[in-house]
Amino acid sequence: MHMSDALLSVAVGGTMTAVSTGAIGFSIKKIKKIEIDDKKIPMMGVMGAFIFAAQMINFIIPVTGSSGHIGGGILLAALLGPFPALITLASVLLIQCLFFADGGLLALGCNIFNMGVIPCLIAYPLIYKPILKKGMTPKRITIASVLAVIVGLQLGSFSVVLETIASGITELPFTAFVSLMQPIHLAIGAVEGTITAAVICFIYNIRKEILDSALKGSPMRNVSIRKVLVILLVATIFIGGFLSIYASSNPDGLEWSIKGVTGTTELAADSSVHSAADSLQDKTAILPDYNLKDKLQVDNVVGTSISGMVGALFTLTLAGLIGVIILIFKKKKHYR
Repeated sequence: MHMSDALLSVAVGGTMTAVSTGAIGFSIKKIKKIEIDDKKIPMMGVMGAFIFAAQMINFIIPVTGSSGHIGGGILLAALLGPFPALITLASVLLIQCLFFADGGLLALGCNIFNMGVIPCLIAYPLIYKPILKKGMTPKRITIASVLAVIVGLQLGSFSVVLETIASGITELPFTAFVSLMQPIHLAIGAVEGTITAAVICFIYNIRKEILDSALKGSPMRNVSIRKVLVILLVATIFIGGFLSIYASSNPDGLEWSIKGVTGTTELAADSSVHSAADSLQDKTAILPDYNLKDKLQVDNVVGTSISGMVGALFTLTLAGLIGVIILIFKKKKHYR
C-alpha cells in the first residue's frame, strides 16, 4: 500500500509529512519517558529488518488477480510497544523510499501515517490491547491480531482514498476508488492478521515476557531475548535472501484498485515539485524496485536476493541507531 507521488498534491503530501513527523516526535518523547531499555534496542533493529524482509513477500489474493504484503504495524507494536513500533516502521519505510524507490518521496509522510501511525497508535491501543488486558492466551492473541490488523488496514486504505480526493486526483473518483480499495484490503488484512497472530503466538510460546513488556510499556528486565533475536535474524535472512524471489508479481491492493478505475496501475504527475522529488529519489535509489540498477546483466533473482539482504541490514542499522540515540538522551536526562 505504498503510495506514489503521483497520487498526491504537494499540499497534501507536505501536510501529511508534518503530521507524521509530529507523531514520530511524540513517540520519541514517550519512549524517552517509559519504553526504552538496553534490550529493546536490539529488538527494534532486528524487528525492523524482519518487517523489511517480510514486506518483500507479496502473497496472492485468489480470484482477484491482486496481491498483498504485510504492513507489520500490529506485529511490531505487540513485540515492542506502540511508540517504538512506529519509530521502527518509519525506519523501514524511509529505507524503502530512499534506497529502493518503493513509495514516493513526497508520499513518505502519507505512507508513514497510513501504514504506521494508524496501526501502531490507533488500532493497537483501541483494539489489540483491550482484548489482551483480561489475559493473554493464544486464542485472545489470534482474535486481537486479526481484528486489529483488519481495522488498521481498512482505516489505512480509506485514508489513501481521502488523501487522493483531497489532492484533487480526478482520475480516482471517491465512489469507484473506495469500492475497490476497501474489499481488497479486507482480504489482505485477513491474511496479514493470520500471519501476525502466528508470529506473536510463536513468541508467546518461547518468550511470553517480551509480549508482557510491550503490553505494559515496561522494561524487559531479567528477560533473555537472545533466542528470539537469533530466530528472527535467521528468518530475516531466509525471507529476504531466498523466499523474496518467489513473491507474487501481481499488482498489490492499491495498484489493483487504481487499475480497476483507470485501466493502468500508475498515474503521472508533471509539477516541478513532483519532478524534483523523482529526480532526487533516482539518485538515492541504489537498488530501484529491489533490483540492481540497469540490471547490470544480472538476473532479477540475484537482484531481489541482494536487495532483501541489503535492505534488512540498512533497516537494522537505522532502527537500532535511533534506539541507541534515544537511550543516550534518556540516560543523560536521568543523571542530571
